[in-house]
Amino acid sequence: MGDVAQTAVTLSEAGADPVRHLTPQCGVCVVHADEFAHGHVPRLRRENYRWGVLIATWNVNSLKARLPRVQAWLEDVQPDVLLMQETKMTDKAFPALTFTEMGYESAHFGQGQWNGVAVLSKVGLSNPRANFVVGEPDAEARIITADCGGITVVSVYVPNGRALDHEHYQYKLRWLDQLAQHVAAIATPSGDLVVAGDYNIAPHDIDVWDAKALEGSTHVSAPERQRLEALATWGLRDIVREQHPEPGIYSWWDYRNGSFHRGWGMRIDLALVTTSIANRTTWSAIDRNARKGEQPSDHAPVLIEVSQ
Repeated sequence: MGDVAQTAVTLSEAGADPVRHLTPQCGVCVVHADEFAHGHVPRLRRENYRWGVLIATWNVNSLKARLPRVQAWLEDVQPDVLLMQETKMTDKAFPALTFTEMGYESAHFGQGQWNGVAVLSKVGLSNPRANFVVGEPDAEARIITADCGGITVVSVYVPNGRALDHEHYQYKLRWLDQLAQHVAAIATPSGDLVVAGDYNIAPHDIDVWDAKALEGSTHVSAPERQRLEALATWGLRDIVREQHPEPGIYSWWDYRNGSFHRGWGMRIDLALVTTSIANRTTWSAIDRNARKGEQPSDHAPVLIEVSQ
C-alpha cells in the first residue's frame, strides 16, 4: 500500500538546490514547569531556540482541513523535522510541492479518508519506508520511517482500540507488538532513533485528567501500557515526561464539553527516543497554543530539540 518512494519529493526533483540547514544563533527557550502545565507557554518561535535539530510530531486530524494552520505553524516554529499523523488523504492528494516551497523534503504514506502518516524534513530525507519492515504489512497507513539528518525517525499512528471488548483493541495490541519488532529491526538501542506520534496510550495515570473516570477504557489499560514498557525495556525513553515530571501535561483534548478549557486532557502523543538522543535533548515542549483558535486539531504538537 502506498509506495512511499514515489511520494517522497526532494528539492532536487522539484528543480531547486538541496536545503543546507543553518543552525540559528540565538538564546534559549525556557519553559517553566508551571507555565508548561497550564498552557501559559510563550509562543514558540524559531528565534527563541538554542542550537540543535528541532523535531516535532503532530496529529493534524486531516491535513486537507488543517493545511493553512500547519503552514502557519511551520512558518512560525520552523521545525527541522515534522512527523504528522492522520493526514487522511491519498499519496496523490498529499501537498508535497507546498512543503517543498517551504524548504521541506517529504514522504507520505496514505490511504484516503482515514489514517495517513508523513515525514517532513529540512535536514535531508533518505531511505523512506512505508509500513512495517518485518512481518505482514498492515492493511492501514499508520507507520512511516525515514532517515533525517543522521537520525532515524518513525512517525506512528497507533490504532485507537475503541473498547476493551472490541476486535480493534486486539488489533491495537498486535500492532504494538509489531511496532516493537519494527524498532528492533531498524535500529539498535545505542543508535539515534526517534519513534514519535499518536500512541493512543497514556503511559501512566498522571498522563490523564481523571484516572478514575477512565477506568475500564482503552488508552489506560494494563496491556496497552505493558506494550509501552516493552519499548522502554528495549531502550526507548519518554523524554518529555523525563524533562517534565509535573502533572497537567496533555497533548489531546476532546472537542466536546469544553474539554480543552477545562483541562480535561490526555498525554497520548509521545516522543520516544534512544538514550543517545535523550542525552542530547536540550528541551522539550507541548505547544498548547496550536490547539487554540478556529478549527484546530484536537491534538497539540510535541517538540524536542536535539543538540548536534
